[in-house]
Amino acid sequence: MSAVSEVFGGFGVLLRGLGIVLRKPRLFLLGALPALITSLLFLAALITLAVNLADLVTWATPFARDWDTVWQGLLRGALSVALLAGSVLVMVVAFTTVTLALGAPIYDRIAELVEQELGGAPEAPEESLMASMARAVRQSVVIVLVSLTVTVCAFLIGLVPLVGWIAGPVLTAVMGGWLLGIELTAPAFDRRGLLRIRDRRHSMGTRRMRTLGFAVPTYFLLAIPFVAVAVFPAATAGGTILARELLPGAPEGHQPPQGHLHPRQTPSQAPQGPQGPPPA
Repeated sequence: MSAVSEVFGGFGVLLRGLGIVLRKPRLFLLGALPALITSLLFLAALITLAVNLADLVTWATPFARDWDTVWQGLLRGALSVALLAGSVLVMVVAFTTVTLALGAPIYDRIAELVEQELGGAPEAPEESLMASMARAVRQSVVIVLVSLTVTVCAFLIGLVPLVGWIAGPVLTAVMGGWLLGIELTAPAFDRRGLLRIRDRRHSMGTRRMRTLGFAVPTYFLLAIPFVAVAVFPAATAGGTILARELLPGAPEGHQPPQGHLHPRQTPSQAPQGPQGPPPA
């Protein structure tokens, strides 16, 4: 399958998720509520940053006070763009984490609904509440730290004239989308006993363009205040659909293409659907 087809297929996953939650209006509205609360909090923080951005950048670049006006403007303009882009990246990652924490029962229900509608979902493994919470906190900290690293890299790249102004936002969008995909596919992976970030990352890497086709548009939509309120339930459903497509034997009983074995499988362990191996 071509890269272009995979990208459009990934975006189609988001639309399929939207279609599923729209057929359950009450669940859709409940799923939008945690996103609304988080959006209000983050919007207030972003407005505060924007209002004070010029003073903040001036304070951070005292060495440029006596520079030529043009070079001073270029430096401080690039710094402002990088700071805003980095802040949006961190907010998107934190937005997903905070919203998932606020609406965990609702989003678990949305993921369960998608699994039931598509069929073939395994029973969720038993895990204590404390172990689940500890794992979720630990993984969230890892993702936030990675996002901060990306923010610093995007900032440094953004300082490069011309090239940096393009490469910085591209890096932010691609990495932000990838991290978002890791978050949104978590419920489906957890249901199958694949509890590590490494499991999700490996499976996403087998169909990288499809993952980015879903995650990058979702990343941009979730970065828009209040639009995210409507998108988040669909993104949660879409993340479940994407995970089923990435995992061998998950989507509606179809067998995976060769070479897409699960990271815990060996070539001698053929994936089996929920009803066992196909008849001879």
